[in-house]
Amino acid sequence: MLRLSQGPRHLATAISVAGLALLCGCAAGGFSLEKAAVDQSLITGTVPANTQASVDFERTSDEATIRNAVSSVDIETLGSTPVQWANAATGSRGAINNLVEHRQNGSLCRKFTASRESFDGVGLYNGEICMAGPGAWRMLAFQPAA
Repeated sequence: MLRLSQGPRHLATAISVAGLALLCGCAAGGFSLEKAAVDQSLITGTVPANTQASVDFERTSDEATIRNAVSSVDIETLGSTPVQWANAATGSRGAINNLVEHRQNGSLCRKFTASRESFDGVGLYNGEICMAGPGAWRMLAFQPAA
């Protein structure tokens, strides 16, 4: 048995011997390249994201936000000033320009162009909304500008 009173030199020797004994125990199984090779039995993959549903939600939500912005504008006081819009639900934003009011089949309608800045890029759209009832507007067209 080693006693601490024998000095730091003996203590260092004892720690070294203990460390070597542990290493020898680990190496007793041997080392082979076969054991170090890639484990082919593991199979990994990804779960496909439902990106179409996310794109549809974003587009539908942005269309509703733009429809609400276009329907709430007072065209007489607007002039040529663009109407800014932002959708907190999708992070998209943009500006509505060229707002023109007209009548179609007796309904009040508004045509416009809208820019849309989103995580998937920037686009310009042509749109049209018409009054569907008292205080209710419906989006008739919202297509990428040619």
